[in-house]
Amino acid sequence: MRRSPLVIAATVAGTAGVLAFHPSAPVTQTATASTPSTTPAESSSTSAAGSGTATGDAVSTQYGDAQVRVTVKNGKIVTIEALQLQGNDPRSVQISSSAAPILQQEALSDQTADVDAVSGATFTSASYTQSLQSALDKLGFKAADGSVATLQVP
Repeated sequence: MRRSPLVIAATVAGTAGVLAFHPSAPVTQTATASTPSTTPAESSSTSAAGSGTATGDAVSTQYGDAQVRVTVKNGKIVTIEALQLQGNDPRSVQISSSAAPILQQEALSDQTADVDAVSGATFTSASYTQSLQSALDKLGFKAADGSVATLQVP
């Protein structure tokens, strides 16, 4: 019985601390290009070996747009850069900033845009993979297993 006030006070203090916590929202990259297509230099660098850089279509969701740029060298995806991610509100920024590195790593390791959605980031996952697939299509890149992005924006 003597410990009850101490336990109650600690519980109240801990709950107040959790409720007072406000995480800062990370900054989202935005696209600097106004068009989602490849530039003439990018198009001319594409070869039969499957090399080049292309910018995917901007895919709109209710939380904002997503757009990626992909570089393929010798038939292998080597870099994926998120030019624009959902960011209409702080929560969208937080979700997109958490999901993008996971989606990027999955696409690079699997060498396809057909990756699983990140839990809790359905809109980001779908729009990211659709933009990635459009960029890969512009380069004529085909995944080794023939897979293509299947996620659709709800």
